[in-house]
Amino acid sequence: MTPTSPTTIETDVREALTRVLDPEIRRPITELDMVRSVSAAGDGATGAHVTVGIDLTVAGCPMKSTLVKDVTAAASAVAGVASVDVELGVMTPDQRAALRTRLRGGTGEPVIPFAQPGSLTKVYAVASGKGGVGKSSVTANLAVAMAADGLNVGVVDADIYGFSIPRMLGVDRQPTRVDNMLLPPVAHGVKVVSIGMFVPEGQPVVWRGPMLHRALEQFLSDVYWGDLDVLLLDLPPGTGDIAISVAQLLPRSEVLVVTTPQAAAAEVAERAGSVATQTSQSVVGVVENMSWLTQPDGSRLHLFGEGGGAQVSARLGEVLGTEVPLLGQVPLDVAVREGGDSGTPVALSDPGSPGAAVLREVARGLASRKRGLAGMQLGVTPA
Repeated sequence: MTPTSPTTIETDVREALTRVLDPEIRRPITELDMVRSVSAAGDGATGAHVTVGIDLTVAGCPMKSTLVKDVTAAASAVAGVASVDVELGVMTPDQRAALRTRLRGGTGEPVIPFAQPGSLTKVYAVASGKGGVGKSSVTANLAVAMAADGLNVGVVDADIYGFSIPRMLGVDRQPTRVDNMLLPPVAHGVKVVSIGMFVPEGQPVVWRGPMLHRALEQFLSDVYWGDLDVLLLDLPPGTGDIAISVAQLLPRSEVLVVTTPQAAAAEVAERAGSVATQTSQSVVGVVENMSWLTQPDGSRLHLFGEGGGAQVSARLGEVLGTEVPLLGQVPLDVAVREGGDSGTPVALSDPGSPGAAVLREVARGLASRKRGLAGMQLGVTPA
């Protein structure tokens, strides 16, 4: 057999590296110009030693061990390679500026990609009238269920005062900062950002309306989200500043209302959904949480009453003049609570549980909905 030349091995290694994705940006490291060099010593007969130079986006990249492992595995799989070393460096300011421009589609300035006319991302704002109805649990489970089905999903924890998404998705670190761009942590295949990633444990957030609006704007524009299929926003309960800001910053977003069966929660949830009449948003549907507790004999104990979800659905339909479906009724399920506390939502940790089954069904229904043409560029020129 003719020995493989070092030049050929270097070419083959570079080709193999096109299949290595940056763990945070989720794009090939070759496309991001992170591969500084590839050199091979020896040949395929005796086994070549390959050295790969990688430039990290920042010196303290939290995912560098993952990157080294993936690069080593890809290079080691190339025929004729006996051993691999990965030498890490750091991008220069010019390289980082070029990277930001590339990721932002040719402009270095931050924009909200989901508000652009050509955006194909479905944006769902998960709202409730009252706190404690399980809105964040629903958001986290819908996100991981969609990601498990192969979709690119992002979550913005817009509940600035009562953030809980980091715990529910098991995120324990901040986004990586590349100058004025943030690379969000990825948990269970979902990109996540929350004010909880920046606030010391136990410290409250005490902000007025303008600061809330600016924080949301930065989450949407300064964070590199990539090409998302779905973006979910976990809104604070009620009809305050954040709900208004979402409508302004994401005019094509749709509202998903979460309620419990009891009349008191349903009445408040109706008001949360009715905000859409003033913000020109549509309401995609209603999810009823904590609907019943299944007894050992199979019967259902309705701890919080019955019919709240159907009531919200019907009344919002009347107010908005369009059908607002009841998308699902999630039973009281210990596995749902356990998944939220452990950082692995039940849709992944126990997909066969009653609560997970309903949530996965709702997720698939939302993911399969067709986007309307409102605000889209059709590429048609008047004759």
